[in-house]
Amino acid sequence: MGDYTMSEVLEFVEENDVKFIRLAFCDIFGRQKNVSITPSELRRAFDKGVSFDASAIDGFFSVDQSDLFLVPDPATLSVLPWRPSQGRVVRFFCDIKNPDGTSFIGDGRQILRRVVEKCSQKGLACKVGAESEFYLFLEDDKGEPTHVPFDRAGYCDIAPLDKGENVRREICLTLEEMGITAESSHHEQGPGQNEIDFRYSGALTAADDFITYQSVVRTIAGRSGLYASFMPKPIANQSGSGLHVNLSLYKNGRNVFQDLLRGVPSEAEGFIAGILNRVSECTAFLNPLTNSYERLGKCKAPRYITWSKGNRSQLIRIPLASYDSERCRMELRSPDGACNPYYAFALLIAAGLEGIEKEMKLPKPTELNLMDASVDTTGLQSLPKTLGEAVGAARRSEFLKEVLPTDVIEKFLAAKQREWEEVNGSPDSHEAENQLYFGQI
Repeated sequence: MGDYTMSEVLEFVEENDVKFIRLAFCDIFGRQKNVSITPSELRRAFDKGVSFDASAIDGFFSVDQSDLFLVPDPATLSVLPWRPSQGRVVRFFCDIKNPDGTSFIGDGRQILRRVVEKCSQKGLACKVGAESEFYLFLEDDKGEPTHVPFDRAGYCDIAPLDKGENVRREICLTLEEMGITAESSHHEQGPGQNEIDFRYSGALTAADDFITYQSVVRTIAGRSGLYASFMPKPIANQSGSGLHVNLSLYKNGRNVFQDLLRGVPSEAEGFIAGILNRVSECTAFLNPLTNSYERLGKCKAPRYITWSKGNRSQLIRIPLASYDSERCRMELRSPDGACNPYYAFALLIAAGLEGIEKEMKLPKPTELNLMDASVDTTGLQSLPKTLGEAVGAARRSEFLKEVLPTDVIEKFLAAKQREWEEVNGSPDSHEAENQLYFGQI
């Protein structure tokens, strides 16, 4: 909708027949929650916040420390287009506050905001663009998701093979009404698999937009009798669904990734080197499900900690299509849509900044097709192969503690350790994953 001030928001709500206001926030796992209030409570929400029971949210406080407050960010006002035009419903993303007005340590928006501010203090600005894949499955007559894909189309197919055209169209139009620019959309390689790509923006806006996007996809799919899954590998032996994170870096208004493509030294080299250096430690937060590791290393999803220009089999690639333009960027291809985008973007930007600060050198590009089983990968460092390995790498990391509060790290990793033990200890790990994730992610 635009960057509204509090007074403009109050005026908008009064003049546009708004009847319900959703105060949205995320738990530490990136799952959106909300509390609804009426317009008469909005001014109080801005002034003092609206309380909720934090002990009922996974990863937040215990029963004896249960009060937290939601304070809406007026700049995030958005009308929900699928709700009635009479008696409108609007949504705000909120900052989470303690009773004394300080920021809650697990508030992903505040964690990301701090990293963005650190970037700004160094005279840099990081832009983020997301490419997100998801599957569409049929629902049964009770509205429950099945494992039957919506269609059997392949990459960039069209109707009638591609049955998702109208769904993607409605998703893109809905996002546009909410102020989010979807630059492209198409059918992906898997049956019922789709992709929608977003225009780049500031990191906090990009994280908010990704949470909005997932909500819109699920809502529009549900209205069509479909279930949208962001599970990384919902169908064995088919393409997994990733969240490719595109990062560009600006200094004095100029994109320094242009220099990388021209072979000119710049901050872009240290930024990429920093991410390569810390990515294993961050993987539990970028790929937070046991199912995430069924995707990595298969069907163009990366396994090794490598980079190159243009090569889609690498962890990081520099798209050659962006040569000599303001769209120069790096693309990190390992994350998936189950991540908390606030934590994920904060960790990636912080790792990049560390690489710049320490003047890390970018290793030589790996000019190999790493999806070719005959290629010799001796000497290449691998990403963690399981969620258990990723949790172990995260627990050994001092870097994570510089970005995320220790309490958040411990609660997040404890939950992920339990998931790993449940699936790994099951006689049927595939069924255990389905019980944990399908219909939830």
